Amino acid sequence: MEYVTLSNEVKAPVLGIGTFMISPEDTVNSVYSAIKLGYRLIDTANAYMNEEAVGKAVKQAIDEGLVKREELFISTKLWPTLYENDAAVDDTLNRLGMDYVDLLFIHQPAGNYMVGYRQLEKAYKDGKAKSLGISNFYGDKLETLIRESEIKPHVVQLEAHPYCTEKEVMDRLSEYGTRLMGWYPLGHGDPGLVKEEVFNKLADKYRKSNAQIVLRWHTQMGFMTIPGSKNPDHIRDNGDIFDFSLTGEEMAEIAKLDGTKKYYSASDAEVEKYASMHLPFEG
Repeated sequence: MEYVTLSNEVKAPVLGIGTFMISPEDTVNSVYSAIKLGYRLIDTANAYMNEEAVGKAVKQAIDEGLVKREELFISTKLWPTLYENDAAVDDTLNRLGMDYVDLLFIHQPAGNYMVGYRQLEKAYKDGKAKSLGISNFYGDKLETLIRESEIKPHVVQLEAHPYCTEKEVMDRLSEYGTRLMGWYPLGHGDPGLVKEEVFNKLADKYRKSNAQIVLRWHTQMGFMTIPGSKNPDHIRDNGDIFDFSLTGEEMAEIAKLDGTKKYYSASDAEVEKYASMHLPFEG
């Protein structure tokens, strides 16, 4: 495993297992398999409804002596309907069965997101979050958060893949040393991305799969990346990317794809609807 150092000197793995759209039962199996295969970064969220499952898999791995808690990097996200709930952080930790998380995000720029971020800052000061993040922030809302936050975000989570490197946002955040954690790292299952000719050629050269080439590109870009899978073979293959490196010329060739497309976009009005989308466990 390779690591990056966040702006607050916290070390974070560059590759992890994502749990978006994975059922609780499958999440237990996926996370346990990933830990057993050497993964140390696990990403979840209130809205994924599988935090308890992540905690169960982590506890099983720790109880079996596969890993120590301090060797893991657990990230999760507060949902907008919980930004003004003073118990949201503690409730999140209780679902995970943990005293702290390594990275705590606010999930969407909806509702009273600055109150949500204040919760994160308090959690950081109280030792309940080792680092802080924002997810899906752009434009004016990003500027507001930067201006009004006391602790600048250590990580931003955005859609990222060779078609979309979010260069504008990352240039804006560069002075704070904010790292990018990318979702949809393989293009949300788009075969057109993974089968781009540049990846076909590099897969042949390095005797790797096209997906492995794309994931290695992520890590060499300095991104943290969280491909999700329920298949232990895919989880194993996704992690088998650290025995080769792409050259500068190859990275430059891949860079020509940037700006091609994004797979997800939402208007401000659509994003704001998240502030009234209550989660089942809220009662």
